Amino acid sequence: MSLLPESIALAVIGGGPAGLMAAETARAAGVEVDVFEAKGSVGRKFLIAGKGGLNLTHSDPRGVFDRRYGTRQAEVARWLDGFDAEALRAWAAGLGVETFVGSSGRVFPADLKAAPLLRGWVRRLRESGVRFHVHHRWRGWAPDGALRFDTPEGERIVRAGATVLALGGGSWPQLGSDGAWAPWLQARGVPVAPLRPSNCGFDIDWSAHFASRHAGAPLKPVVLHWRDDHGIEQALQGECVVTASGIEGSAIYAISATLRDAIARDGEALLYLDLLPGRDLPRLQADLSRPRGTRSFSEHLRRAAGIGGAKARLLYEVLDKAELQDPARVAATLKRLPLRLRRARPIDEAISSAGGIMPESLDEDLMITGLPGVFAAGEMLDWEAPTGGYLLTACFAGGRLAGAGAARWLARRG
Repeated sequence: MSLLPESIALAVIGGGPAGLMAAETARAAGVEVDVFEAKGSVGRKFLIAGKGGLNLTHSDPRGVFDRRYGTRQAEVARWLDGFDAEALRAWAAGLGVETFVGSSGRVFPADLKAAPLLRGWVRRLRESGVRFHVHHRWRGWAPDGALRFDTPEGERIVRAGATVLALGGGSWPQLGSDGAWAPWLQARGVPVAPLRPSNCGFDIDWSAHFASRHAGAPLKPVVLHWRDDHGIEQALQGECVVTASGIEGSAIYAISATLRDAIARDGEALLYLDLLPGRDLPRLQADLSRPRGTRSFSEHLRRAAGIGGAKARLLYEVLDKAELQDPARVAATLKRLPLRLRRARPIDEAISSAGGIMPESLDEDLMITGLPGVFAAGEMLDWEAPTGGYLLTACFAGGRLAGAGAARWLARRG
């Protein structure tokens, strides 16, 4: 393939929700748009996220919704001012995809599928004139500022009037989100915070017996107790799952940022589980204090407390034989079982990632101030949120803002 630069108006690099929304917004403003995707088709992570039902957004009121973004809520809230959860639902309806609010407050397509929405979206983009180039893996910039792509036919050099980078974070390398872009931006003076796992599981030093017998076992319902970044006690009821190396699941993901940062700061994070949230401590202690006769300890637990399986075996992970004979100690442990989290699981196992381009290095249109004409959106930026639709909503909103900003930039330049 020729190495002579091709000239285009707007290059959108990355075919996930942020990139596609940037492309749609810029095209609606009259800009000629080319989307470059490393894989053979766009939206692959979007499709994976839709397995079992696409959690598109959440019905939280805006104030609550904004707080889900933690230390970056002020920045993300500004993106959402232009395209919030209700706007996202209206946008989906415009593609013929109606949505509903589930019992948890999460919002899903009526058919619980991602593929119809993505197909309709890509079809509409093509019909509007957006051009797609798959199997184009971005390799940074040429010395003169042109964009470099690896393709099956060799290197391709493209000169763009403006660029939107939407390459994802580092949590799905098999789908293209591998963080390879970080050193190229750093080399050009762009501040990039190290990529870290978010919405991830954690390692616990289980005994070999417990890990081999109970990996995959659900722990539900449980109440998690922990201290936040300010040392204030917090609690959350939900579900989690034992893994061979530790623990994961929706309740863990919801507080993974706090746990991860505690490990980085203190070397470990201490988490307590209430394994019987429906029974108070005095009643539980009374139930366990009844004579058990010839019944085994496990059978006594099952009959007196209604607990067995992985929940019961967790007691053996934290209490010795003498402590297991003390009903008061057992009851107290069932209501507040301590777990020491040693490490976050690797980033390539995480649902999402934190870190990336520092928002302080972007202007109000998400243009990188040190790289005029280069915009960034999605998980490339340093923000994070729990699962529940918050991740997708911010990617859509940020992509829309970057696409509009790129269109304005090109219009100013004539």
